[in-house]
Amino acid sequence: MKPVRTIVLIWFSWALIVLCFQAWATARIDPKYPDRAQEWTTEFTEEGYQEGHVYLLEPFMNNQVAWDSEYYLAIAIGGYDDPRSPHLTPTGVTTSVANDPGAESNSNFRDSISLSYAFFPFYPLMIRFFSYPLQILGMNPIATATLAGVIVSALGVLLGMLSLYDLTRDTLGEDGALRAAFYLIIFPTGFFLIQVYTEGLFVGLAFSCLAMLKRKQWLLAALLGVAATLTRAVGVTLAIPMAITWIRMGDWVDIDLEWRQIFHRGTALRPLGRALLAFSPLIAFGIWKFSYLGLAFDYIESNYFGRGFLSLGFAFFVWAEAFRTMLSGTNPQYTAYYLTEFLGLAIGMIACIATIRTHPEIGWFSLAVVLISWGSGPAQGIHRYVLGAPAVFITLARWGANPVFDRTWTILSILLMGALAMLFAFDMWVA
Repeated sequence: MKPVRTIVLIWFSWALIVLCFQAWATARIDPKYPDRAQEWTTEFTEEGYQEGHVYLLEPFMNNQVAWDSEYYLAIAIGGYDDPRSPHLTPTGVTTSVANDPGAESNSNFRDSISLSYAFFPFYPLMIRFFSYPLQILGMNPIATATLAGVIVSALGVLLGMLSLYDLTRDTLGEDGALRAAFYLIIFPTGFFLIQVYTEGLFVGLAFSCLAMLKRKQWLLAALLGVAATLTRAVGVTLAIPMAITWIRMGDWVDIDLEWRQIFHRGTALRPLGRALLAFSPLIAFGIWKFSYLGLAFDYIESNYFGRGFLSLGFAFFVWAEAFRTMLSGTNPQYTAYYLTEFLGLAIGMIACIATIRTHPEIGWFSLAVVLISWGSGPAQGIHRYVLGAPAVFITLARWGANPVFDRTWTILSILLMGALAMLFAFDMWVA
């Protein structure tokens, strides 16, 4: 229990420090707007840019709310069709009826679709679930949901740290496993793990799914894998390590067993049962994909956010263009932003390839997470998306056995995380 206690204490201290740091930074610093990290961020951070976005304006814990947080809170409080969330109209204009109740009778609004459909349901569902007991505090619904979202994210990252320790203890030893858990929360974009974002919950669900798979706890692994899939789209790639493990067990040889033989003595799963569980993330994703939620997701992603599945040619072009512009140095904010993006991409790719040899199931899963995220569309956010790739932290922990690398990486990570956490608190673009 000593390592568990150590991880819990580190997690609690980290969470408290990040939250307090963001509050201190916003009290101490007055930044200059707009943010020019991207071409489009100039428009989105001009004066009055949050006007009408009611879910971004609640003062309570506002440092943990920015950008996509709006949609998670909107779904949790008002559902996917909440009229207070931004909508995509037939003319391609986003609108909110928060300050215009009569807009709902407008034909343009009636023919629109909420941008919330671009986000998966499990995290908002957990926010709503945790909001019920928090109502005793007497806060308004948005403040209550914000607190619930931070709690859900925090508990998710604790589960992720414990799972990462369990996954690496045999190969890296106790010190190496603790180092992997620590590197997770100090990664440059690690502060996202405790914001109103899905990263914390996804890390907890995905990493614990892998931990249960390692222990051959198929039912638990399947439930966690399905929940991770309904949190972020890349959760479907958990079917890769689950399928690899199932194939290695040789169950496919006996797949012709009758259905009545799936369960033995009510608990032990037979080959066909394990096969269904092994592909449960893929099955869940398929059901969601062809539901109204999935169809609406595709529409919003392609028509507003400009994202798709493995658009590798387009991704190569936009990332190459971003690299070229970064080197030009014409916009220092752009250059600084993409230095962190390409650092995250490089670490992600190297770590995934290195981990395939030592932890093949984890390595292939992580590589799928990175490639799908990289190939989804615009050249942005990859240093946040790699948080869902456990190979990153396993490889860093292995390198961290060298005390020079350990200290150097720790200093670099914490400095970058502090800077990015501060920018996020100021509603500037980070990832």
